[in-house]
Amino acid sequence: MFPNLNNLPVYDTTGVNERIARFCTRSIKASSKNEGLKMALSMIDLTTLEGKDTKGKVQQLCYKAMHPHDSLKNIPTVAAICVYPSYVGIAKKALEGSDIQVASVATAFPSGQSTLEVKLSDTKFAVDQGADEIDMVISRGEFLAGNYQFVFDEIAAIKEACGKAHLKVILETGELETLDNVRKASEIAMYAGADFIKTSTGKIQPAATLPVTYVMFDAIKDYYLKTGKMIGMKPAGGISTSKIALQYLVMLNEVLGEKWMNKKYFRFGASSLTNDILMQLVKAETGIYQSINYFSKD
Repeated sequence: MFPNLNNLPVYDTTGVNERIARFCTRSIKASSKNEGLKMALSMIDLTTLEGKDTKGKVQQLCYKAMHPHDSLKNIPTVAAICVYPSYVGIAKKALEGSDIQVASVATAFPSGQSTLEVKLSDTKFAVDQGADEIDMVISRGEFLAGNYQFVFDEIAAIKEACGKAHLKVILETGELETLDNVRKASEIAMYAGADFIKTSTGKIQPAATLPVTYVMFDAIKDYYLKTGKMIGMKPAGGISTSKIALQYLVMLNEVLGEKWMNKKYFRFGASSLTNDILMQLVKAETGIYQSINYFSKD
């Protein structure tokens, strides 16, 4: 069902920033901080999406996903590995015996500039290779031109091609120009069948920000109140420190609530965040802040 886009909230940037400032100044106890860091680690989609990707690099990333830091006790694995469709089969085999999901970008990632036929083929290939999740990109040019039905229909077609795989819809918020457009794109994606809405590809700046994430949380909350269906959220790109990750989790809890505080409904698309979290957890356990050189580069 195509959403009604005429009665959506209008966002004042100053007001949104003031609300976010309150989230960012919450005091967190040391014990709660450590639990929050472990939660954030469990929500990460460990990602490699480069032209220089190789079979060996993907296998190494999968090993790290299953063994984030063997010297640390009682820490979770990450939520998923995200790769190009051509590496899905390799990742699937490398992750056998774990509950880590294999996600694949598709639909002419990251630009989305291709035909629907190519996008559907891309998606079906990834699913056939064993992808548990598909991260698609919307056609931002069509959206900005006001062709909202086109964007809706394309997402719905990709959702059907996903079969049992979950669909994450990347809005590429850095190209949508306004918070009101972010809200509008979120509505279109959710009503077209998205299981998750995601901020960014990580290939352009700005990527994920707290303001656009807040607006997307707000859209998810309203959609839930109207339909009773929980939609997941994935900020991606530019989230590199534990401090920022905890700010996202505080905002998640206060806007959407405890039901969303798990990897089923929230992910971080931020591979560099993994090492910073591990460094913080090592310091909490040993009292020693290790150099970044002690951790594998992803």
